[in-house]
Amino acid sequence: MKNNILLLFTLILFSSCMNRTDNAKSNTPTANKITEQLRHVVLFKFTEASTSADIQKVEAAFIDLPSKIKEIKKFEWGLNNSPEGLNKGFTHCFFVTFNSEEERSIYLPHPAHIAFVNVLSSHLEDVLVLDYWAK
Repeated sequence: MKNNILLLFTLILFSSCMNRTDNAKSNTPTANKITEQLRHVVLFKFTEASTSADIQKVEAAFIDLPSKIKEIKKFEWGLNNSPEGLNKGFTHCFFVTFNSEEERSIYLPHPAHIAFVNVLSSHLEDVLVLDYWAK
């Protein structure tokens, strides 16, 4: 009986060590490597003359771009709600993701993007664009 208990204990201990080794391997940088993606961040500050209907047209036009431009891999947007008061009048943030600089190069002069810029331009007081490779 003692031998059976000792054998069972050894098997449990061995099994526990194997699980830790497997987990350690899965936590290596190569196992968790994140594919780099190109982020295109766009912030808008609208003119005082822009009505909420004007702004909604701009929002709808930007939101429609992923359905027209296949190079856009991910898209999200939102309104500023920071309590810090440091937005300098920028109210809208749009976040577009590409897999490569080539995809971004197709997006920028794309007819759908140009049409969007035309909808936006008369309502835009200022814009901030920042692109970076997500790490």
